[in-house]
Amino acid sequence: MRPDQLGDYRSPSDARLHPDGTRAAFVVTQMDLEEDRYVRRIWIWDGATARPLTSGMADTTPRWSPDGTRLAFLRKGSGDEDRPQVAILPLDGGEAETVTDFELGVSELAWSPDGTRLAVVASEWIDEWKDLDGEERGRRPRRLTHLGYRFNDKGWTYDKRSHVWVVDADGDTDPICLTAGDFNEGQIVWSPDGGEIAFVSARHEERHVDPGSQIWSVPADGGEAWARTGVGTWGLPSYDRSGNLHALGTDDRWAYPGVAPLQRLGTDGSLLRVTTIDRNLVTFAPALAPGGPQWLDDGTALSTLEDSGRVRIVKIGADGEIEDVIGGDRLVTGISPRPDGSAAVFTATSPTDPGEVWWWENGEERRLTTLNDEFRAAAVLSEPQRFVIDHDGVQVEGWVYLPEGDESVPLLFNIHGGPATQYGYGFFDEFQVYAEAGYGVVAINPRGASGYGTDFVRAVVGAWHEEIPPDLVDLLAAPDVSASKFPRLDMDRLGIMGGSYGGFATVRVTAADQRYRSAVAERGLYVWTSFGATSDIGTYFDGMYIRRGATRDELWAASPLRHADAITTPTLVLHSETDWRCPIEQGEQLFALLQNNGVESEMLRFPGESHELSRSGKPKHRVERFEAILDWHATHLS
Repeated sequence: MRPDQLGDYRSPSDARLHPDGTRAAFVVTQMDLEEDRYVRRIWIWDGATARPLTSGMADTTPRWSPDGTRLAFLRKGSGDEDRPQVAILPLDGGEAETVTDFELGVSELAWSPDGTRLAVVASEWIDEWKDLDGEERGRRPRRLTHLGYRFNDKGWTYDKRSHVWVVDADGDTDPICLTAGDFNEGQIVWSPDGGEIAFVSARHEERHVDPGSQIWSVPADGGEAWARTGVGTWGLPSYDRSGNLHALGTDDRWAYPGVAPLQRLGTDGSLLRVTTIDRNLVTFAPALAPGGPQWLDDGTALSTLEDSGRVRIVKIGADGEIEDVIGGDRLVTGISPRPDGSAAVFTATSPTDPGEVWWWENGEERRLTTLNDEFRAAAVLSEPQRFVIDHDGVQVEGWVYLPEGDESVPLLFNIHGGPATQYGYGFFDEFQVYAEAGYGVVAINPRGASGYGTDFVRAVVGAWHEEIPPDLVDLLAAPDVSASKFPRLDMDRLGIMGGSYGGFATVRVTAADQRYRSAVAERGLYVWTSFGATSDIGTYFDGMYIRRGATRDELWAASPLRHADAITTPTLVLHSETDWRCPIEQGEQLFALLQNNGVESEMLRFPGESHELSRSGKPKHRVERFEAILDWHATHLS
């Protein structure tokens, strides 16, 4: 595919089965390149056909009322100052009615079991900021009393808090805040009897400087919230049909990177580990909705599971045993089953399919939508070929995307972010664009990637100060191994690129291997010593990957910039100006070093974009980013 085809495909997500077990609502997202925006609408599968159900420009998060007569969703207006609000659409006819008016909008919603109320997560200004107008808020100096005052893709967070509210479904009474205070809450879920709402929050004293969180419950009619776990690594609370509360995680706040088990949370604070499989039930990318356990009447659950470049669906038995249900070389991005488990609606994507909605029943599946038939017919899409690097006591999976034809092609090595994410069997516009442009794209999951178990994902922890850490061993081997298996790859025309951890790794690789003729280092972490003071996760990320309490010397030893004097490869440094995950000062330091060393280099800065530029940035910026990358590699690899 070409960059100008980014607006030609549609992505389905968040499919939710109707209570009657035959219909489903889901979100369809498409880029509008001309208007420079994303169009998100809710569609319905009515049992016979799929069609748009709402007409807004930004409608998301469809949730059926328990009796199936209404659909609640989040609707955002077209204005820059508009925020998402809860709208409710009657299924027997009529227009959607907006039932909330939160100044800072709503980010989550969930129906009460009796269908009379909704729990929502909504943000509000703290007291000293709530009565100010926009001009004064923009003018006033920012007085900070703790770290963690801004967050990637959210901006400033010190001046607002996100709380759990209960909203009357008819909009007749004012919303009631259940969790006021100097905390933030999210990931809400009702208990089956409607008596309480569980959520995730960090309320411990060290919350601004460590990654810890807890699962909490609060009475739905108001009262004190109470902790269901200790401070640890927790997320995705869920109730089974009998009312037992579960969550993914452990009481170790430093467990990331790792594998988070499903645990049952006792009312006495006890934990019962349900799953023992050495794989995660959810992923960081792609986002899964619904992801994690979807409870059935018999006490079992269907769940997504990340494994070896795939996301499949498994059944979790009452004893924690895992049984495969839906698999294949693809990523299942969410599943919503009937309560008896006899059928389910799910969304899935594969390397040559941006996504469709599927129906599974009694072991058989069929496609419900034709969202991308025209795109697949018009675009030239490359099917990846798998290879394995078998060395150093491990097997590392990789894939090669080749353009059409038989001629020799430049080898373009792509490195993913994280590092605790995975490449694999999902549609990735990057690979298709580069293959269309004539490159042989090479991608691997080096040690540190997720999807291969605890030992694999933690292999890099405490190792980045080494001259050749385990992930670098894998990355340095990838071009030679892939070229030996795919002779079209030209080892005399080597290019490399990556974002976030991929930018980090690009610098480590080009410092160690001078064969590369072109590099793009994007939104990377290059200097640990400044990252800790500027990144939104800087106060604890080094404690996860290097060592808690690491000295400045240890941080510098693990920094890619320490090795960058050895770089001779022409390098494009690409960064976003409001990236709070890997702040732009990281790219500026790399660019300055390359310039001072006389290395051919340029820096491309995208205004108003965050760490998510390549995934959810402005459509025009995403096209311009592709054009700049293709131009850089063409200049040096032609």
